[in-house]
Amino acid sequence: MTAKAPSPGLPAPGPRLLGYAGVRSWARGRACPARLYAASALPSGLRLTLELLLPRSVTLPGQVAPTPDLPAARWQRLGVPRPASFAFFRTSWWITSPRRERDRAREASAGVVLGLELSFCVSSSPLGARAPCGGSMFPALKTELQQPLPDPYEDFMRRHLQYYGYFRVQSGRPPSPVPPPPGPKSGRPREREPVTRAALPKETPQGRRSLSPARVRSRQLLYDEPDSATPRLREPRELFPVLSGRGPLQAPRWPVECEVIRERVQHIEWVPPEPEYFYQSTGNEKVPEIMGEEKGTVVYQLQSVPTEGSYFTSSRVGGKRGSVQQLAVSLHGPEDDTLLFESRFESGNLQKAVKVAAYEYELTLRPDLYTDRHTQWFYFRVQNTRKDVRYRFTIVNLRKPRSLFAVGLRPLLYSQRDACSSRVGWRREGGDIRYFRGGTGSYCLTWTARFPHDRDTCFWAPGYPYTFSDLTRYLRAAARDPARARVCRLRALCCSLAGNPVYLLTVTNPARGPQAAAAKRAVVLSARVHPGESAGSWVMRGFLDFILGSSPDAQLLRDLFVFKVVPMLNPDGVIVGNHRCSLSGRDLNRHYRTLLKDAFPCIWYTRNMVQRLLEEREVLLYCDFHGHSRKNNVFLYGCSSNSRRHWLHERVFPLMLSKNAPEKFSFQSCNFKVQKNREGTGRVVMWRMGIRNSYTLESTFGGSTLGSRRDTHLTTEDLKALGHHICDTLLDFCDPDQTKCLAELTELVHQEIHRKLSELGQDVNLEENWSDIHLSDIESR
Repeated sequence: MTAKAPSPGLPAPGPRLLGYAGVRSWARGRACPARLYAASALPSGLRLTLELLLPRSVTLPGQVAPTPDLPAARWQRLGVPRPASFAFFRTSWWITSPRRERDRAREASAGVVLGLELSFCVSSSPLGARAPCGGSMFPALKTELQQPLPDPYEDFMRRHLQYYGYFRVQSGRPPSPVPPPPGPKSGRPREREPVTRAALPKETPQGRRSLSPARVRSRQLLYDEPDSATPRLREPRELFPVLSGRGPLQAPRWPVECEVIRERVQHIEWVPPEPEYFYQSTGNEKVPEIMGEEKGTVVYQLQSVPTEGSYFTSSRVGGKRGSVQQLAVSLHGPEDDTLLFESRFESGNLQKAVKVAAYEYELTLRPDLYTDRHTQWFYFRVQNTRKDVRYRFTIVNLRKPRSLFAVGLRPLLYSQRDACSSRVGWRREGGDIRYFRGGTGSYCLTWTARFPHDRDTCFWAPGYPYTFSDLTRYLRAAARDPARARVCRLRALCCSLAGNPVYLLTVTNPARGPQAAAAKRAVVLSARVHPGESAGSWVMRGFLDFILGSSPDAQLLRDLFVFKVVPMLNPDGVIVGNHRCSLSGRDLNRHYRTLLKDAFPCIWYTRNMVQRLLEEREVLLYCDFHGHSRKNNVFLYGCSSNSRRHWLHERVFPLMLSKNAPEKFSFQSCNFKVQKNREGTGRVVMWRMGIRNSYTLESTFGGSTLGSRRDTHLTTEDLKALGHHICDTLLDFCDPDQTKCLAELTELVHQEIHRKLSELGQDVNLEENWSDIHLSDIESR
């Protein structure tokens, strides 16, 4: 791509207007509207012209200069005085491309020309005409705008300036520019409150404009230096589409230390036709002797794994540069039946495999990157299988002393041949399962299994995987569906340390007026702060399926609430196959009180979003979706109020959920005690911020011990159904009369106290001593 000198005037007659977009300059944190022209394509290439509006303070390369003869006519058509700090810029360049690639060239980014990283989305209609979800691009200005200008780009640009608070449309007279307010007293950038009509500058007798104190509080102007007179503009996020309906999916970014195979791993969804029962221990399960690589043969081993003492520095799509090495052993002819292992794919985790016997393998899991801890999640591929052979796999470096594998949990197996021929997906397999303590202080899991086909490609995992790419595919499908896009706005809340987007969905029905919109309460839901707890993503998937649907209950919920949904809080950890941590090497669910925005951006921005939401409206409920590897069933962790007036209210929602999902949800397993080591968790921090109903939803990796589902594993359909039950329970929870539920809770608490005291050999008159007993003292652990 070679840049040409900018054209001095308007584009040549007849150029095709490819579209409108918001262009983001990451180098300076600014945003601007732009439009892209394309002249007639020649055999040698395609000539593109980019016209954009930028503050004059932006420093651009020499080939990009202000266009002096355009602004006067432009500002006249806009109907506003010309702001001295803005100017039009234009540049042209050639893209050398064969004719068959012309359409692809039109969508190319212009970032190389400007020397900046630009995000450009070509569309056939002005992006400013409507938001990605059907609403106004700038809803706060909806009632203040004049009639749209004849040129959609002019209208889009005016909305852009008005969004920034540079001027306001006033009835009866043309808009007038607002001078920038003085800088703040603090040295760090500050966000200001919205501009109000009463705070607009007023004419003084000398003809100068004065600013009321409220005018200084503007959310759109940020100051980087103390006493700075020049602000910078806050970028309006809605200008930038998160997921385009065209082109490839957002590719995940990996740390540069990670090797990533080129094959794309993707699985079909399938529900077993019959219940999958727990493994029933016979007591005679074999405990294999751990041989190690000294007595075995290493058949797979990651070359470099960043551990504690190293730090994340940078990332790229595809991870490590260069060719991908072959880590598995080479086969010596068609009779060699050695298994070929692989885990260098999204969410994969396996560090080493050692062949210790003909069909026995010892496996070592990779700890969370940049740590030496948290070996729990595994997900790997095996090839070159044999059908009529019983294999034994032993994971030798697990850390938890308790596991559901000790009480019946079976691992999941996926056969690629079965998926292609019979549409059969993940299923529970394995026998002779034993969870035991190893000789070095770690814990081991061993199981045996037979593969269904010769020379098949299979996968093993403890729970149903749900990757970042799975989420991206789901969200893009929702964005393409006009019915779902009308009630859902999707944007990036922030970027993770590796640069992967943390998606935020706002789901609600359009309100009939400002008062109706303001009266809506909010519900905040999130998932996958712990990347190895994939069950949380399946519950979130079921919730989104329901709330974005067309059922009467979904319509009613969207009329009543504004849902703020963060479906994957820790995309980096999910991508690299961590169990608990982000690329900072820390458990994000212990850092919700953090002030370190750069170290924990996903958590900092989530908490900040909830803080702003609380300033606007009441937040009825907060719930973070997790998975649990040591307890069966589904249950909630909450927070217990010290107020006797509300001493049972936080238990109402869990009790209602147990009524709606009696065969999966266990109210007896719920816990409402706030422990000291949980002060930094999402549920506790949100509770202390003022959300009374603040919960962590724990969905088991195992199954149910309740009702007709007793001793059976939960499937993806069960987990998604739980998301539907959460929606049903929200409707029940809106009933203002909760007297019956509170009476039942009181009786349950009485029974629990009696049981606890009888175990201690004590008896207490509850009517006389009720106030002496705190509910946290009787909580189940």
